[in-house]
Parts: sequence; structure tokens; C-alpha cells
Amino acid sequence: MRVVSDTSPLCYLLLIDQIALLPALFERVLIPRAVAAELSHPAADERIREWIAAPPSWLGVLDAPEPSSALSRLDRGEIEAITLAEALKADLVILDERRARQAAAERGLSVTGLLGLLALSSDRGLIDLPAVLALLQQTSFRAEPRLFKLLLDRS
Repeated sequence: MRVVSDTSPLCYLLLIDQIALLPALFERVLIPRAVAAELSHPAADERIREWIAAPPSWLGVLDAPEPSSALSRLDRGEIEAITLAEALKADLVILDERRARQAAAERGLSVTGLLGLLALSSDRGLIDLPAVLALLQQTSFRAEPRLFKLLLDRS
């Protein structure tokens, strides 16, 4: 399965100590160079910078093709994640920002976000969803409260 990720899902998985979910779910995850650059930015949390400085073997960093101008309203990591996913004919692209998710879906890509990954992980018995969501809510991650409620109601 070809999976491409943007920055935000990786950051939050690292911050809540759940990054191991990605190889458990997908075996390998690919990111474009712009995402790697965002993860190593001096303003990023030290844990995130240390992780990307010595990336795990399951993470691949690739060059993204030149993007179309239609994606110009998105940030560089989102643009490259979408264009890389298109070029690779990825099975899934992981994006959290609403506009990026919409742009990817309009291009025919299968999209999920961090909350979708956590739901899938819960379905597979990999996490205690209420405990992990509680950790996530202690970070700067933002989603509509109804999404957290929907997830908790199904667990």
C-alpha cells in the first residue's frame, strides 16, 4: 500500500507517542522533501526535529513533482504531499487541513487525517481510543468537538 503523509499527522503522532501506529498500519509511509523540511524547522518541537534527523526505516523521503498552480492556496508541505500522492498513484494521502483534504479528494485521491488514523488503529485493537484522544486534546491539535464525540461514541 502506497501511503503519503503531510506534516501535521506526523507531528501529532510524535507528540502523543503514537508514531509506531504508522508502520503497524501501513508498513511504509512516504513524505515529500517539503514535509521533511517542515519537520526539521527550528520552530518545530525538539522531539520532532530529533525524529526526522534520524528517520525510521519505514519512512521514505522523496522528491515531489512540480505542482500545478491549482494548489497554490495550500502550504508547501500539503502541495507536495498531494502531488507526490498523485505521481505515485498512492492508495492513501494523510492530510489534516480541510482545504488540503478537499483538494486531494477533488483530484481523486483517497484521504484520511489523524482522527481517521486513530479510528482505524482503534478498530484494529492497536490503541485505547479514549486515552489517546485525551492525550491529543492536551496538544494544540484542533478539530470540531463533534468529531471527537463521534469517535468516542463509536469506541
